[in-house]
Amino acid sequence: MKYRNLGASGLKVSEISLGSWLTYGGVVDDNSAERCIHRAYELGVNFFDTANAYNRGAAEIVLGKALQGFRRDSLVIATKVFFPMGEGPNDKGCSRKHIFEQCEASLKRIGMDYFDLYQCHRYDPETPLEETLRALDDLQRQGKILYAGISEWPADKIWEAASLGRRLGLRPLISDQPGYNLLWRTSEGAVQKACQAQGLGWVVFSPLAQGVLTGKYKPGAKAPKGSRATDKRQNMWMADNLTKEKLKAVQAMAGLAKKLRLSPGQLALAWVLRLPVVGSVITGATKVEQVEENVKAAGVKIPESVLAELDKLFPAPPAA
Repeated sequence: MKYRNLGASGLKVSEISLGSWLTYGGVVDDNSAERCIHRAYELGVNFFDTANAYNRGAAEIVLGKALQGFRRDSLVIATKVFFPMGEGPNDKGCSRKHIFEQCEASLKRIGMDYFDLYQCHRYDPETPLEETLRALDDLQRQGKILYAGISEWPADKIWEAASLGRRLGLRPLISDQPGYNLLWRTSEGAVQKACQAQGLGWVVFSPLAQGVLTGKYKPGAKAPKGSRATDKRQNMWMADNLTKEKLKAVQAMAGLAKKLRLSPGQLALAWVLRLPVVGSVITGATKVEQVEENVKAAGVKIPESVLAELDKLFPAPPAA
């Protein structure tokens, strides 16, 4: 495993990490989840990402139970706050009240005394930015979180948060968690520029486009039995990436991967890791074999000629 500093901080995270969106605490049984988590740890993964909203806290519970007995100082545990956790008017967002109450609830569910990284899952336009930033800073002062980050914030709010934080003398945000992969490159450009300028590292979610970039889905063919595309609980965000045009590009990418003696998924992960702003790519796994394959992407360097071919197959949108 290879490790990188996350943003401008001293925190080192594994290039390949393990997440629990749409998997643990839901469609994957707890024993399978534990095997995946344990195998990831054995292979050098130290960064484990979850969120309170993943199956309404169930993912945090599964992750916490699986990691009991491991040295706490060998782990980097991240969770998030924003999405509704109840029906009340204060049961969502990034207000001081919701942040404080959900941090406590998440700590109880995961069975730990602190989180290494606590992230605002989305920007909250209904809460003053100063209130959100001060709440995160106070949690750091209390030792309940070590670092704070964000996920999917627009570039202008990243600039604003960094400027406001400096003016108020607050601890800086260290990370952003954008969705980013060969089929979804919109974070390149304004968001990337803002993060690099303000010292925020990326922990990328959906680097394999929910499995599409593994090459398992073929143009004009039915989705493999048991795959995510056939599961209505998991496939609601996949339709745009299952067009014939995109699947043909993925198959061409698979040919490039074969020449490099990589799997398509390993090449797709290494492509995300080509950017210095990236600290870690968050992978999902329902089987131990998937964990073992994904970690092999750590440290892979892609030849410039192959990067150029990938740019032709998966061009960046004009906005990027």
